[in-house]
Amino acid sequence: MNERSIALNRFGLGARPDEPDLASGSDAPRTWLLAQLDNYDPEPAPIRNAARTPAILSDLADYQAQGRAIKNSQPAGDRAVSGVTATMPDDFGPALELRRQARGSLRKHYVRAVNARVDAAVSTPTPFAERLVHFWSNHFAVSVEKISVSPLAGAFEFEAVRPHVMGKFSNMLKAVERHPAMLLYLDQASSIGPGSAFGQRPRVIARNRGLNENLAREILELHTLGVRTGYGQNDVVELARALTGWTVPGIGPRTSAVGMTGGFEFVPELHEPGARTVMRKTYPEEGQAQAEAVLEDLAQHPATARHIATKLARHFAGDTPAPAMVARLEHAFLRSGGDLPAVYRALISSREAWVAAPVKFRSPWEWSVAVLRALGSHLADAGSAVGLQEQLGQRVWRPGQPSGFDDMAATWAGSDALMRRVEAAERLAQRSGAVYAVSLAEKIFPGAVSVATLEALKRAESGGQALALLLVSPEMMRR
Repeated sequence: MNERSIALNRFGLGARPDEPDLASGSDAPRTWLLAQLDNYDPEPAPIRNAARTPAILSDLADYQAQGRAIKNSQPAGDRAVSGVTATMPDDFGPALELRRQARGSLRKHYVRAVNARVDAAVSTPTPFAERLVHFWSNHFAVSVEKISVSPLAGAFEFEAVRPHVMGKFSNMLKAVERHPAMLLYLDQASSIGPGSAFGQRPRVIARNRGLNENLAREILELHTLGVRTGYGQNDVVELARALTGWTVPGIGPRTSAVGMTGGFEFVPELHEPGARTVMRKTYPEEGQAQAEAVLEDLAQHPATARHIATKLARHFAGDTPAPAMVARLEHAFLRSGGDLPAVYRALISSREAWVAAPVKFRSPWEWSVAVLRALGSHLADAGSAVGLQEQLGQRVWRPGQPSGFDDMAATWAGSDALMRRVEAAERLAQRSGAVYAVSLAEKIFPGAVSVATLEALKRAESGGQALALLLVSPEMMRR
């Protein structure tokens, strides 16, 4: 594989037939990648037209209101019974229908956001930058199996991740932890300081509602320092106390701030008073700024630099990245104060990322985007994007755990997963019409198509079969 093909496929999202010629000059592929750091558009047209958090939260609040209305419609003796009972009042049916309609509105937000993400990935002129968006979105993962997160996952990526991909890590960290999708996913919106004004209410004490440690734990374990890096349970608890008050009005606890504000808000009534000590440093009581100060320090911690460097190196240079490359990215992170473009430049300059052999097995998401870019194709409708990812076994924004989707070959290279790709490739090839597979192979894998692949394409019984074979070739499966 030559450097042009590496730039297009390993660093990028796969080549398009109309990709610019990078062959002139030995530094051309690197120059092309570096230029994307300046030319990246955080809000391309597909993203610009997607729904934003305030509108989505309004629909989510409506869904929850309909749920309360249904609950209140049930006779007291039936409220603990799941489903519709024979004693439901006559007006229960309309209430249930409103609930279904509200849920449908939430589903539409998810479907449209997935389609926007696919459109942005397929059409982007800066595929390296777009790959970085997907990397960071998975690093700060939320998961849409939670009904309150499902409509917000796209807005989370579009609003909290994309604007900060070419900025400071600390700014991205604070943006993602404040976003309603993260606050709802990890139950921070319902966390109450036991010693706060709200937490001292008799009714709150009687319901045993209080501190939730989920967000604090994942910030330390996944988002910044990484596992086994010196923090303990007391650090988790102290950070959780500092984070109290970070909530989503209208969705979180019903304090005096009951109105919808359209997103994150710090509610002092929920905040645990007092100084907090995290990682042996004490932070004075400063309301919202207390947790922000902790995040700022975590963002610049040497363990965070090592954690981020390791994940980036693994993503671009193989499942077991070279220690020297990790150290180089770590040094760039620390030297620049977490300036992400400085880390990307160190990545591009690392010889370990430019070895000729393919180093990563493409995940279903990566494979589907590479295929669509190769075909110069867009999916027929919004539902097609969701359906394709579900068929391939990697539902968009649904990793099922806060650690995100795994970035190792063993997760995606099973026989069932490969058969799913074969079936999808056959359908996409049939839909693409007359495409000469040999010519396309040479365009999207310049100087990197094996003799075995070319021979297989030439021996195919039809043009459609040849194209399907190209889409599941070793060159397409790996980057």
